[in-house]
Amino acid sequence: MRVPLPVLAAAALAACAAPAPDAHIPPYARVPYAALSRASIVAIALREWRAFGMTVNDDAPGTAPPMAAEAKPERQPGLWQRVGDYWWLGLDRTRPEAGWTGRHDETGREFPASADGGFPWSAAFISYVLRAAGAGARFPYAPAHWEYIDAAKRAFDNGDHTALFVAAAPEAAAPQPGDLICTGRGRAEGLRFAHLPAGPYPAHCDIVVGVEPGRIAVIGGNVGDGVTLKHVPVTAEGRLATPDGTVLDARYPWMAVLRLNAGLPGA
Repeated sequence: MRVPLPVLAAAALAACAAPAPDAHIPPYARVPYAALSRASIVAIALREWRAFGMTVNDDAPGTAPPMAAEAKPERQPGLWQRVGDYWWLGLDRTRPEAGWTGRHDETGREFPASADGGFPWSAAFISYVLRAAGAGARFPYAPAHWEYIDAAKRAFDNGDHTALFVAAAPEAAAPQPGDLICTGRGRAEGLRFAHLPAGPYPAHCDIVVGVEPGRIAVIGGNVGDGVTLKHVPVTAEGRLATPDGTVLDARYPWMAVLRLNAGLPGA
């Protein structure tokens, strides 16, 4: 069947007019201007941690006294906008969540502090850091952690040496600065490396920013409603679990290490 020339021309113009999903990203991150590196990932994560007051919390989740609703860092002037930056710059513009902030939905409506569980931004924080660090088109920017956890596990299963992150079991890898360590949450707490990919499921990932004998330092977003650093115990070999798979940190049943692919330029 022949398609009239004017129709083809109109379709071509429409395609040209549609902005790319990352058209809103600054050139330094979209091009990017510099190759991705472990140092840049760590530096950006530390910068955001400083902006949120350099909180260190090594307590188990749920053990801290409840915080007054309006005292939550994510809702403070200057910081709710910063969470908005994570959403806007971390995600592609086609995602409705790209318009969220630390206290607003995509329409600009302010939601009550008691409803912030419906607007979790920890994955947006990871996406923002990777985007700003120069991951370019090689990272699956997403509003939920499981999307890039499962992508990294598929890379492992397929022997994909071109993937930016490749998953490893907690007993099989010693996390390095710039890597991500991930755990299931809620109904997914029992999820383990062998079960992946298994999305969608609730999860959380932190960025490794420091390594020392016996423990590593990690930074995560939306931890205590802010950007928070915590320390995680590791074995003498630097792993999150012993060879039999026993996870050392009872606070977080780690299910995967997402290793930055050292074989890629700049990584």
